[in-house]
Amino acid sequence: MKSEEILKVIIEAADDKLAEDIIAMDVKDLTVLSDYFVVTNGRNDRQMAAIVQGIVQAAGKNNIPIKNVEGKDSGKWTLIDLNYVIVHVFSSDERSYYNLEKLWSDAPLVDISDWVNEQ
Repeated sequence: MKSEEILKVIIEAADDKLAEDIIAMDVKDLTVLSDYFVVTNGRNDRQMAAIVQGIVQAAGKNNIPIKNVEGKDSGKWTLIDLNYVIVHVFSSDERSYYNLEKLWSDAPLVDISDWVNEQ
């Protein structure tokens, strides 16, 4: 599966769990870590857990290998490493604090509008 296809599966899974303010950054020319970073947040710990679980289940259903899941029990920031796509699921406060969008501001944003529902 191509990295763009993995990205689509992940975005749709996060959107299905009503993840807020989903963005995807194309980092393939900036780092060897991954092709894409996905950043999103949930309204509370419970929703964050549902978003993470939805992404993990979608990856399994689509035979996308999960390299690692970190921070799942913290309730503040969970990182899901899918090799070509790295997903950051934050609480709102943690997302503002770490501000990955600014840190990786050289990365172009991916148009994901066809993969998410307007809320």
